[in-house]
Amino acid sequence: MEKIVVEGGRRLEGSTRVSGAKNAVLPLMAAALLTDEPCRISNVPRLRDVETFLTLLERMGMEGAFHRDAGWLTLQVGEAVATEAPYELVKTMRASVLVLGPLVARWGVARVSLPGGCAIGERPIDQHLKGMKALGANIVLDQGYVVARADRLVGAPFIFDVVTVTGTMNVLMAATLARGTTVLENAAREPEVVNLAQALNTMGARIEGAGESTIVVEGVDSLRGVEQAVIADRIETGTLLAAGAITGGRVKVEGCVPEHVQAVTQKLRETGATVEEGKDWISLEGQGRLKPFVVETAPYPGFPTDMQAQLMALATLADGSSFITETIFENRMLHVAELRRMGAEITVKGNAAIVNGVERLSGAPLMAADLRASAALVLAGLAAEGRTEVSRVYHLDRGYEGLSEKLQALGAAIWREAE
Repeated sequence: MEKIVVEGGRRLEGSTRVSGAKNAVLPLMAAALLTDEPCRISNVPRLRDVETFLTLLERMGMEGAFHRDAGWLTLQVGEAVATEAPYELVKTMRASVLVLGPLVARWGVARVSLPGGCAIGERPIDQHLKGMKALGANIVLDQGYVVARADRLVGAPFIFDVVTVTGTMNVLMAATLARGTTVLENAAREPEVVNLAQALNTMGARIEGAGESTIVVEGVDSLRGVEQAVIADRIETGTLLAAGAITGGRVKVEGCVPEHVQAVTQKLRETGATVEEGKDWISLEGQGRLKPFVVETAPYPGFPTDMQAQLMALATLADGSSFITETIFENRMLHVAELRRMGAEITVKGNAAIVNGVERLSGAPLMAADLRASAALVLAGLAAEGRTEVSRVYHLDRGYEGLSEKLQALGAAIWREAE
């Protein structure tokens, strides 16, 4: 196993290019199950989750080729498909549940293990199952597996009880091959949902309203292959900009979509940083000590929960008290204890944190608890005095492509070494 080592105190400066989004590529891979024709996906990041999902699809009988250096992969359904997603793969990545909708829609049956993933709360899949039931699937739980069956799904109205990104994606994919019209209400509006809907429409689906809270799907009998690019990772974009802000640096992130990170750039401006935007780039320049701010996570277009930990790292060095409320996941402040080890002053009450900014952080040995927490600890290490070591970096590798190398190119003293 490896750890990330950071020697803090260096001001970041320069430009870097953001990778494709993990949360966009995985549903595109699952959508390849909906057609017999080959699907080609470009701008694919080299991530542990992509490798795991590809292994899962190949175990199910798909033929895949991942050209890692070129950043694209091809997928095609093989002669025989196993409609089971086994526990040993699903337990490491909850996004594996995205195969449920395509399997039921095409083969009328799916047996999918209940998912695992980061330790940031229960993250139930009840909305996925309610949506499948609304479309006519029979759902049973059998020894830790969800078993869904349907002769053919039938379009129906369905209202999500809560906004769920993967739930919206799963039911949306299932509805493309259902008979009749499906109307999804309180659907997730995230750019990753729009990216998936664009691919499905290119495949021959009839979807309207993606990116809005109401999505209408007219079912079709079959879908064709597709070539689809993965959108830029908005969370990586925000993380790199935050790295510039916490070091008082000047950073330009290229290849991004500024519209997708408006909630983040608004908060970065509130910290006192100067933020400018172009068609596909954002630049940030720090302006002295950070100012305190207030953050409350919310579904898109609100402030993303996946940026909460990184903004908390910034708040630890702000000139005053910041207030951060987590409304999406009930256990997403596991990074607080580690930040305190660096000298941060943070008080947690339920799902809210009060962060009293300090003048300096001190490097320390740290342990990442989840994907975004690991990024927050790296950011804190960039600004801390002395050496910071972050263990369990396999969390980071699940969602960031070459983050250490990108930060190195911006002037950070950061590297990986064996534990």
